[in-house]
Parts: sequence; structure tokens; C-alpha cells
Amino acid sequence: MELLELRKRIEAIDARILQCLAERRDIALAVAQAKANQTSGVRDTEREAALLLQLMDQGAEMGLDAGYLTRLYHIIIEDSVLMQQAWMQDSDNTGTLTIAHLGTAGSYSHLAAQGYASRRKCQLQGLSCETFQDVLKAVEDGRSVLGILPIENSTSGSINEVYDLLRHTHLHIVAETYLSVEHQILVREGQETVPVKTIYGHPQAIAQCARYLSHLDGVNVVACPSSAHAMEKVANSDEPGVAALGSQSGGALFRLIAIANNLADQPENQTRFILVQRHSAHVPQQLPARTSLIMATHNQPGALADALIILRQHDLNLIKLESRPMPGNPWEELFYIDILVHEQSPQWQAALKELKTMTRFIKVLGCYADERVKATHVIHPERAPGN
Repeated sequence: MELLELRKRIEAIDARILQCLAERRDIALAVAQAKANQTSGVRDTEREAALLLQLMDQGAEMGLDAGYLTRLYHIIIEDSVLMQQAWMQDSDNTGTLTIAHLGTAGSYSHLAAQGYASRRKCQLQGLSCETFQDVLKAVEDGRSVLGILPIENSTSGSINEVYDLLRHTHLHIVAETYLSVEHQILVREGQETVPVKTIYGHPQAIAQCARYLSHLDGVNVVACPSSAHAMEKVANSDEPGVAALGSQSGGALFRLIAIANNLADQPENQTRFILVQRHSAHVPQQLPARTSLIMATHNQPGALADALIILRQHDLNLIKLESRPMPGNPWEELFYIDILVHEQSPQWQAALKELKTMTRFIKVLGCYADERVKATHVIHPERAPGN
């Protein structure tokens, strides 16, 4: 009974923590509303640093480790920043948000869409699609307001199929979102001790867990259209020894149990998703912005270098350069470029005007809020080297 009572007390504390987190979110949203007419950015990193130092001092008096508090508040601050950015871009957008995504409920694309809708205080109405091309078509046809596509992963790199599709669509990139991906081996209940003979997974998940999978002797790895397909296949199978690569939350939807976790080759395994729609987005000046474009240079020595020099001359920060073969033109390439700049800024408009005169083809895919939230790091004076 004493153990039961202790557990009840923990549950009561957890309920209060949840209530406080929800209240903090509401206040953070009010802060964004108060900043709406200001020209300063959403983040105040100096205030964040002061807050972390204050929390370290308060936590020390309560016996709480500074590292633990820092990790916890990095997550809380990131959530606040992303929610404030979402409100500033979408204003009073409430209700239901229709997003086309790869796979059914439980796929990584579906989980990313859920997170995107949640930050906008919207209910997700997901539209399941079989392929990335189907996601684009659902938006082009008007069956979905938005489409979400994975475009790169911190472990396996760029998703080339998506880059190739962007060239042929008239849709605009209007947002990005990041999902921390933790792959697990999932089996049906009662199969936990049965040796695994076959593992189903999406090709990207398989690539991200290549090192782990390569050490499994006698196990057949089979690619599926999505992680949700893999989990559903295992859930509906009567065959012993079958498993799926998927997430914990996705596995719960299919009543699957994890027998191995944290399988990605890199410990910090994140996937970046882009969201597309038929109309371009307006990014408030207070938000950091990313502009994406496709460019084909003339087939002559130094052509790409000349184009990149223009970006440098206009003091533009190039953060992504991806090359893809140009269909029908052997040994020629298209370049996908991401720049940290607002599309309407004078420096970008001047650079774009120059680029148009020296390239064979250029297409701006979209300008949207940059959702990378870098953690604020502080060193407590008493913990600084030499003290």
C-alpha cells in the first residue's frame, strides 16, 4: 500500500506539471501576440540565458542538477519559439488543417504533420497517400490544403526523389518542420521471444539503421512504401518472426511491442520535412526565413562558382547546396539551394536579378520560416573554468 500511495503522489505531481506546461504555452502565445507589431525577432537569447542561469541557481537550492534542468528547458524553450513563430505566420488560424502525407496514421510523415498542426492549435485531418507524387497531386488537385514531404535526414542525407519532384510542381514550399526519429524493431504481442526472420521498413528507415541491420545474420530486410505499411503488415500477419522498423507511437497504434530501440546509425537522428501548398506564404520580418530555389548554370567551367560568388557579394548565407542530374542532358546538373534570407529583402532581390542573367534556368520554390531552434548555452559563473 505504501508503494501504491507513492505512485499516486507521483501521478498527482505529473498532472500538475502538465497543467503548468499548458499554462506556460498559453503565456508564450500571449507573448507572441504582444510582439506582433514589433520589428525585433521572436527570440531573445540574452533573456533565455539569464533565465537558465536563474533556474540553475534555484535548482541548486533544491538539489536539482544543472545539466538536467538545461536539457529540460531547452525542450520547453524550443516548443515556445516554434509555437510563437507559427502564430506570427498563421495569425488566428484555428480549426482543422488538412495535410496530405505518405502512409497511414503512424507513419513518420503523419507524426510530423501532427506536430505541425499541434503548434498551430489545429486538429489534423490527414490524407494518406501511397507515394510522394500522390502527396503533391493531392494538393495540386485541391483535395488537401497542404502536403508534407521528407526532404533530408541527419543520418542518411537527402531524399533525392523529393528533390526531383520539386522541379516539376507549381506548388510552393511554405514551411518546414523537424522530427526526431527513433527507430525500433516492433513485433506482435506474444512474439517478443521468437527469433526475427524478416524486417519490413521504409527504404529511408532501412538506410538510417544500416549498421544495426548489417549485423543481423539470416534476417531478410524488405522495403515497404512507408513505415505505416510495414507496421500494418506485421500487425496483420500470422507468420512468426516478422517485425517492422517504426516509431514507438506508431507501434502503439498497431498494438506492436518494441524489442529493440535507438537503432539509427547516428544518435541524433532527425528528419527535415517541407510543407507545400498552391499559394506562397508570407513570412513576417520578425522571423528568420529560408528561401529555396532550383538553378541550372550554363555548361562551362566556373559557371557554378560565378553564381555562388554573387551570393557571397550580397552577403547571403548559403546553407544547402544539392546537385541532381538533369533529365535528358547527360553529365549536366540542377542545383537545389537554400539561403537564409527573406525573399523580399533588397539584398536577395538584387542577387536574384543578377543570377537570372547568368543562369540557364532558375525557379524560386518558396520562402518560409526557418524552424531550426539553436539551444541557448550558458556557463554558470561558479562553474566556469578556473573557478
